[in-house]
Amino acid sequence: MPKIDPYEQELLDAFEHGQLRSVASKEALERFKAAARATALKDRRVNIRLSSADLSDIQVKALEEGVPYQTLIASVLHKYVTGRLSERPVVNTGTPAKRVSG
Repeated sequence: MPKIDPYEQELLDAFEHGQLRSVASKEALERFKAAARATALKDRRVNIRLSSADLSDIQVKALEEGVPYQTLIASVLHKYVTGRLSERPVVNTGTPAKRVSG
């Protein structure tokens, strides 16, 4: 077993002595269970092509979130198809856009 710090040991002791209680409602627990079931079902493989820049940005975001980049991609796609991912409005910085002539 890996070494645990004093805080983790305190939590473990409290759990083992039945001193911890859930703060989630029954409805919230059901939503969490449904989300876990939906995201845990990975029965299909998909190959996609991404630009190198996009993949690098995704990998950086995944590192910041502490998850593998493939998990991050799957999570974003899942949130999109379930309607829980929304676009942020474009913020006007006051700087006029460059005009490209051609």
